[in-house]
Amino acid sequence: MEKLKSTKLSHIARKLEVDNEDGLTNAQLMLTNFDLKPVEPQRRQWGPWNFVGFWIADSFNINTWMISSTMIVNGLSWWQSWLCVWIGYSIAGCFICLTGRIGATYHISFPVVSRASFGTWGSLWPVFNRAAMACIWYGVQAWIGGTCVKLVIRSIWNSWETVPNSMPANNGTNTRDWVSFFIFWLLSLPAIWFPVHQIRHLFTVKAYVVPVAGLAFFIWSIKKANGIGPIVKQPNTIQGSALGWGMVNGIMSSIANFATLIVNDPDFARFARKPKDALWSQLFTIPIGFAVTSFIGIIVGSSSNVIYGKPIWNPLDLLTNFLDEGGSGNRAGVFFIALAFALAQLGTNIAANSVSAGTDMTALLPRYLNIRRGGYICAMVGLVMCPWHLLSSSNSFTTYLSAYSVFLSSIAGVIICDYYWVRKGYLQIKELYSARVGSPYFYSFGFSWRGYTAYICGILINVVGFAGAIGRKVPKGAQYIYNLNFFAGFIVASVVYYGLCRLFPIPATSEHWLEIGDEIVDPSLAYGSSDEYDAAEAGVGRDYFKPGGEEVVTPATGDKKDF
Repeated sequence: MEKLKSTKLSHIARKLEVDNEDGLTNAQLMLTNFDLKPVEPQRRQWGPWNFVGFWIADSFNINTWMISSTMIVNGLSWWQSWLCVWIGYSIAGCFICLTGRIGATYHISFPVVSRASFGTWGSLWPVFNRAAMACIWYGVQAWIGGTCVKLVIRSIWNSWETVPNSMPANNGTNTRDWVSFFIFWLLSLPAIWFPVHQIRHLFTVKAYVVPVAGLAFFIWSIKKANGIGPIVKQPNTIQGSALGWGMVNGIMSSIANFATLIVNDPDFARFARKPKDALWSQLFTIPIGFAVTSFIGIIVGSSSNVIYGKPIWNPLDLLTNFLDEGGSGNRAGVFFIALAFALAQLGTNIAANSVSAGTDMTALLPRYLNIRRGGYICAMVGLVMCPWHLLSSSNSFTTYLSAYSVFLSSIAGVIICDYYWVRKGYLQIKELYSARVGSPYFYSFGFSWRGYTAYICGILINVVGFAGAIGRKVPKGAQYIYNLNFFAGFIVASVVYYGLCRLFPIPATSEHWLEIGDEIVDPSLAYGSSDEYDAAEAGVGRDYFKPGGEEVVTPATGDKKDF
């Protein structure tokens, strides 16, 4: 009987395995599958306009709409807050292009990229770190999308506002809001099914529909207010150093809002036809798209001050007020705008959370998970975590999430430094999928102590200020450092990693800039296999490793490097 049960379990386990290349060892099956391998030319379908559409679509979301409101409330004038958005997202665009180029050149995702700097197995912690955050944010963003659905339904049936509540008082939500959330969650599931190289069509549709709805909302608010309101004439209410730090905080909040996307851009950029397609299209579209969206949010919020006597920064709250006024025109306008915002939330959730979590989970258990399965697990976690509890208690949790995401800066610092300054663009792709001791990315038991030391140092510089961000009393100096949180973590992690790699050299590096991603077509990853990529790699002075993994000899220079 026990043998029969074991046979059945083995049969089920084999049925659950995802497609993979023949000839892989059990260790390699924990490192690769179809969604983790380098993207072959047939799936490299993202051109520059796909990236433009992607970022236009991503910029039109509720968080971006409201990003300037906090700065204005904290004492900046509208144009100062808007300048912070321009500067912050321009800097974020540069970071995006730095990480995106790795994916666009070698056609590999973030989990595989991180193996070069954190080690074959050491990369699993940064991957898990980001996957957990993506799942939590998926639920939070889906709850906001549910609010959009609630407005859509109410604009058709106004009685939806007064649906009887059948949930306990201590549940934290009510029947109306929960059903609206569940409808959004359910309708999001089909979008997870499509492969990443095809999901670009969703972002193209969103790039056309949502900006038109945002512009309509912009014009509608100005018309109802008979002007743009007093906020655009309101001067800054803080002066001197307070004004300077206020602008610094505004810039850093814009960058922090992009921390996750900075790290996971290779997940999308790997589908680029060529590296240039993921460069200028992202570098310019990001600051322009996010600045335009925030400007619309400023003007609409200012106009609402005229209409209701106070600024209403949340566009969904403002649409609710429009519905409360009654009238078929208001209901029709709210229906189309709320529907567009629901589409905006869907696109943002897929781009920033579902695909990211799916890619990460694929790396955590590649033998049984692919991006599609990981995306559905992410959606399930987003449902069962009851996101309304996180948002209803106070804003401290969202502050915690935003602050916590900044610690991704130390991961970005290690990865960017490793690729651009230590390795100078040179990666041995097949070795990134190797679990052999002699692999240049295996380091010590699969972990890179240099990468982890730099990562921890990048966290430590911010950890005291982080405690202050979630309500603890901390020294003023720590607060000032934390005001520069992303830069502090990124710079410290980068400098420490570079210094350690100079003192304790690592293998598989180049003395000159050397990207060989153009040679990647569809390499075989099984041990002992040989293809055109191997020949190309050998032609540029490939590093050869002794079986024990103790030293490496580079034929081009004859230099020896210790592991």
